[in-house]
Amino acid sequence: MPWRVSKAKFGELVEQALETVPEPFQQFLEEVPIEIRDRSTPHDRKLAGVGPNGLLLGLYRGVALPNRSVEHSGRIPDVIYIFQEDIELASASEARLIEQVRITVLHEIGHHFGMSEEDLDELGYG
Repeated sequence: MPWRVSKAKFGELVEQALETVPEPFQQFLEEVPIEIRDRSTPHDRKLAGVGPNGLLLGLYRGVALPNRSVEHSGRIPDVIYIFQEDIELASASEARLIEQVRITVLHEIGHHFGMSEEDLDELGYG
């Protein structure tokens, strides 16, 4: 059974997760908005390679920092999406919800810094 919280409480959990990002890395996140959305869309899931009925907890859209060049100027800004209902569906308790929000936020931030799925799995953010 999903563990559900209000939008305000979920936003607080995302903020708490962001506070765990080490200070030297936070400066690189100032221009990356983190948007909380109710749920992922079929388009979001397709971009992430998730099946039509799968859960997508978060999504990074942009060009990772190590991959940028002058050719990327004038592009659409990066954004991180966190999908509240998908995370709630993957969480059967308050403790699991808190942990899943933290893992998801750090996972998507990892993509911004150029980390692969394998890198993130090794760090426990898979």
